[in-house]
Amino acid sequence: MNRKEYINFTRTNNEPINMKKPEIARWMDEMAIESQSQLVKLNQLSDKAKILKQFEILTDQKLDESFRCFLPFYTDYGKNIQIGKNVFINKNCNFQDRGGIEIHDGALIGMNVNIATLNHGIKPNERHIIYPQRVVIGKNAWIGSGVTILPGVTIGENTIIAAGAILTKNAEENSIYAGVPAKKIKNL
Repeated sequence: MNRKEYINFTRTNNEPINMKKPEIARWMDEMAIESQSQLVKLNQLSDKAKILKQFEILTDQKLDESFRCFLPFYTDYGKNIQIGKNVFINKNCNFQDRGGIEIHDGALIGMNVNIATLNHGIKPNERHIIYPQRVVIGKNAWIGSGVTILPGVTIGENTIIAAGAILTKNAEENSIYAGVPAKKIKNL
């Protein structure tokens, strides 16, 4: 498996991954080191155009000029983050994107948001197995400060996730969710 094959594997795979396989472990480590190096460069920038360019390198995609991100930003991989137009990511967000993160047009992400896309086996002898699950943030969704989004969650269009919520399940479109765990509190 080469670098390109590994990136394609992580973008298309939703099957359990055995971390004891040397080739998988090696590529995960190499890509983590690569993303850390890119993040060091990114998080020192203050020019919008340079931030956009470095984010394109980190995510391996062309981004619309309307994209904005306040730094610092953190991710374990970067290559599995898909970003639409007019997306804003506030400072100090942490995206674990190996399972995939889709952020659709017009989404707003508050500061200190954590997005997880991997889970481990529950039994101690199965914790070396990781389970990737994509997170999808719908068009014009607003994720409040300090929200945690767990693997496999889809957030519908126009939905608001209130500050501090922990989202463990899908959130319907045109709704407001709040709490720990987050529950629907209102329709928009």
